[in-house]
Amino acid sequence: ENTMPSKLKEKIANHAKKFKPKLVLSKLRQEGPAGARRLVWLLVAFILYYRGWSVFSIITLYLELAVFLFIALPFVFKYTPWIQRNLVFLPFVKWPKNVDFNNPAAEGLPATRNFYLESEPGIKIGVWHILPKSTGDGDQVGDESSFEEQLGDDKTIILYLHGNSAHRAGPHRVELYQVLRSMDYHIICCDYRGYADSTQVAPNETGVVTDARAVYDWVLARSGNSKVIVWGHSLGTGVASHLVADLCLEGTSPCGLVLESPFNNIFDEVRNHPMAWVWRKMPWFDWFFTTSLAQNDLGFVSDQRITVIDCPVLILHAEDDAVVPFKLGKALHECALHNRGETCRAVEFKEFSGELGYAHKYICRAPELPQIVRDFEIRCCRDHD
Repeated sequence: ENTMPSKLKEKIANHAKKFKPKLVLSKLRQEGPAGARRLVWLLVAFILYYRGWSVFSIITLYLELAVFLFIALPFVFKYTPWIQRNLVFLPFVKWPKNVDFNNPAAEGLPATRNFYLESEPGIKIGVWHILPKSTGDGDQVGDESSFEEQLGDDKTIILYLHGNSAHRAGPHRVELYQVLRSMDYHIICCDYRGYADSTQVAPNETGVVTDARAVYDWVLARSGNSKVIVWGHSLGTGVASHLVADLCLEGTSPCGLVLESPFNNIFDEVRNHPMAWVWRKMPWFDWFFTTSLAQNDLGFVSDQRITVIDCPVLILHAEDDAVVPFKLGKALHECALHNRGETCRAVEFKEFSGELGYAHKYICRAPELPQIVRDFEIRCCRDHD
């Protein structure tokens, strides 16, 4: 039952009005190699001509393609919220397949419990609780109540919020869980609505943040004196930023926030995503592809929400990230540096050289990551930077 005082509700509502997904703070755009699109079209035309196509047939084909690519598809995207939600969240990409979520040990995660929470009436979400390494690797690690009791053992708890596509058993996610488990942390990870074994309804920003909040509240009710750090990756950084901003406005900030491979806002992410390469330079790109996202509850604006986040923040980003370009993480960091209050804790930015090949998913393989996280945990324990 929600017992939040009415004055606090009013304060949160007033602050929430300041978050305007339609008000985009920046318009960053990845230009790419000059003339690359023209070169591709010319190369295809040359191949078709070489294979016996007439010039008239090639021109006709290109006109048909132009109508389809630059008129039909953009209009379908703009006026079909279902397509927008599926392209932003990619919940239909269920890989790897045939995962038995009730048997996490088969995925390389011993001492792990699978369970389900109701985030709101009719919505069930799948959750894993991975115990710290010190509890052992055997199957006999305790029953349900034992797992919950151990959340209050003073070991740090990481609430991990994944990005789009796949599910909580994704290989790169499991790699990160294993790193964090070896550091003797509890890891709580979940699948939002629409993903994996959670209730199959179309996700949106409000829905996935509601799911994340339900898991956070469940953890907090059992954590005792244990520290809780929220960790988001990729699209999950938008979920994490929204969740933690709400918590900060309520005066119940978590101990810290980790943003791995984050974007500043969903609009810049769409402009710079590899899938947008074909359309990026077309007139009215934003009218077709970004303005309707906010109207359909997909307006993740981490650069606005981070302005009210007062707990310590750690940003991790690889220079060779092709999915969420490095410059978007830098833009989020710059926004945090220049738009947060003096009482807010510091935002730390850790970059990883593109030569290391970590790209979008594999910062978890950085040998220095455990020390970076441990140092951040120590900073979270202090009441000053």
